[in-house]
Amino acid sequence: MVSNFNNANNLQGTGTTIVRVNSGGQQSLFYQSSNYSATGLTAALNVVQRGFVFVGSTPTLDGSPDTVQARSLLVIDGNGNLLGSVANSTLINGPWGMAVADNGGSAHVFVSNVLSGTITRFDVSFPVSGGVVINKAVVVGSGFNHRTDPAALVLGPSGLSFDAGHDILYVASSSDNAIYALSGAVAAKTSLGSGRVVYSDLVHLHGPTQLAAAPNDDLLVADSDGSNVDPNQPSEIVDFTIAGQFVDQFSVDPNNGGLSASPSDRSAPKPFVSPLSMTMPTPSPSPRGPTSFTRMALAVPGTIEARA
Repeated sequence: MVSNFNNANNLQGTGTTIVRVNSGGQQSLFYQSSNYSATGLTAALNVVQRGFVFVGSTPTLDGSPDTVQARSLLVIDGNGNLLGSVANSTLINGPWGMAVADNGGSAHVFVSNVLSGTITRFDVSFPVSGGVVINKAVVVGSGFNHRTDPAALVLGPSGLSFDAGHDILYVASSSDNAIYALSGAVAAKTSLGSGRVVYSDLVHLHGPTQLAAAPNDDLLVADSDGSNVDPNQPSEIVDFTIAGQFVDQFSVDPNNGGLSASPSDRSAPKPFVSPLSMTMPTPSPSPRGPTSFTRMALAVPGTIEARA
């Protein structure tokens, strides 16, 4: 699955589509937004075992950081139909990265918010009768540096990778050129702050945006070249251990800014690559939801019901 952040004119925050790419490289359209409230589809993209797609929308009016919007988290069914969205700036404020702990009938969906420097966990379930129910939402991470940028658009907490075996959420920060760890991310009832620094390296990290775990438990980070740019190290994937030891690096494009995604992580093994987003060159707005809630049902296209 590939989400398009840019449109055909390469304006950031104006892309409207999610594309499927099969193992043979054939592409097909999965979802296309028809209104401004669901544009700028980001690397906060994942698919759960029940077939629902979660994707972040961080739109702009004209492709510039001056017009970037907090917007929403979209929930789409397996046929590409929009079920609903969460548009609450306390919980969703520039959704930029995602990790999912998928348990089949339920899941924990972690979303990084690049405009507020926070991480939100959504505890969701998938009733046998169909649809998606968000049972609880908790801001589990906060205090991450974040800012707009004339080239990268926004910098802040980005890619996420979840270690279900140890309940640790790893966070890539493109503004700090560092990787953080939030221990107890599923169990947390309040914010864990920014956690602890796992890896900080100005030599090898150049605006890390996406993060994934390798089979040997190393972490792989995709450099966007959005900050700390080094023309001699363009578009690189960096490999390091969870103890913070550099292992290796390799470039996937001879130009800066050619990489902004990484393979799916160990928290939800699936026969596809996720999240991917073209975030670099290569109805009416949703109403704001309640400031807090314990249950939200998304079952019928176009409707959202929030319950106290």
